[in-house]
Order: sequence, then C-alpha cells, then structure tokens
Amino acid sequence: MRDWVRAMLGDRLDAGTVVVHLLGGPFVSIDARRIDVPEGSKRLLAFVALNDGQVSRRHAAGTLWPDVVDLRAAGNLRSSLWRLNRTCAELIEADKATLTLRDGVLVDADLVSAWADRLEAGTATAADLAVHPSGTAALDLLPGWYDDWVLGERDRLRQRLLHALEVMSGRLAADRPGEAVSAALVAVAAEPLRESAQRALIEAHIAHGNWGEAAHQFAAYRRLLADELGVEPHPALTGLLRPVLGGRRSA
Repeated sequence: MRDWVRAMLGDRLDAGTVVVHLLGGPFVSIDARRIDVPEGSKRLLAFVALNDGQVSRRHAAGTLWPDVVDLRAAGNLRSSLWRLNRTCAELIEADKATLTLRDGVLVDADLVSAWADRLEAGTATAADLAVHPSGTAALDLLPGWYDDWVLGERDRLRQRLLHALEVMSGRLAADRPGEAVSAALVAVAAEPLRESAQRALIEAHIAHGNWGEAAHQFAAYRRLLADELGVEPHPALTGLLRPVLGGRRSA
C-alpha cells in the first residue's frame, strides 16, 4: 500500500479493511497486507472498480472479451469472477444481471479523487495537506494497460492529481515552503512542459527565499520549451523572476 493512500485511510485502516489498488496496480490489500489478484481476474476487478463499483454483467463481458461470442464472453466472466473471489475474499457480489463491489471495499482511485476534490474546493483538512505522492509512479492508474476504458480514466485522474498538487503547493507556500517545493516537484517531474506546475515550483522556491533555485528552474524550463516546442514561457511566469532578472530576458 502506498504511503499517501495509507495516510488518507487514517482511522479506517483497521481490522478487515479491504482496498482495491488501481494506482500502480491492480492488487488488493487486506489489513494493509498485499494480496495479488489472479492474472485472469485483474481486468474484471479493475473494470468494476472504475465503474463506481457496479456494472452489468453484459456490459462487463462485452467490454472485456469483445472478440468472442456472447456465450463465450459470459463463460469467461464467470471463470474470472470465481478465481477472483476464491483468492480475494468474495470481493465482488454477483446476481444474474449485476456485478457489485462488496459493501465496505475501498478503491484507492476514489480516495485520491476525493482528496483532489477537497484541495480544489478549498476544503482540504490539515490531514489532506500533510500527504501527497512521493513520486510520479504513484500517479499512474493501471500502468502498462492500454484498453480504451482505461486510457481516458488514467488521463482524467492524472490531470486532476497534477492540479491538486499545484493547489497544494500554493496553499503550503506561505507557512511550509519546503513541503510546497516537494509537492510541486512531483507535478513537474510528471509533466515537465506543464507551465502551471513549473509556476508552482518557482513560486515555492521564492516563498522559501531561494531565488537562485527559482531562477535556475526558470532557465531550465525556458530551455526545455525552446527545445521541445520552440516557444517562450508566458510573460507572467517571467515576471515572477523580475527581481533577480532585472527585467531582462533570461539567458
């Protein structure tokens, strides 16, 4: 279990807590102990979890096994479900029409989405401001998967988390600038060309009193933009460094 997900769980991480991990997964944890999902059941578990914990059997079978006839797809689903529940403590409840995550099962993508919601809405708690991913790998939903139903969700969640990290950095800059730098660094490492992430990092360096670091970061970003896109940083970003650049264009 990733440290920031563990921190988000807080008091909920007690005996019997079951979490479906899609960030860096899929796998399951029970009482913080990792349990690997059978290879043939991973997509079924991930598909149900990404569909708010409930999906019709027909839709799941048709999406996960699109190249076989309906009868075969339904059989594949039954087999996948049996292997999953045999290994992972009856995670999915099933009737003739519907597959549903068992009540009380948590999904890490939902936890971090709620965290991002609170940051963006300005309702983040002290606990929210104390946790963030330690590296870019923690932002990746189902890494290495290229199914159509994964790609859109991966990009959506990644963009939300990057924006949340930028907001978090801004919130922390005044009183905890070192932590603001740490949060912004993750966003920059994930998307080096993302100007809002670069701005958050430069502002955090300035808040920390590290004008030299801020100027170095700006210069590195300016070179990257020139090399990759042939453009200059936005004038507003350049303006942040005016006290040390003296109004001149950075070399």
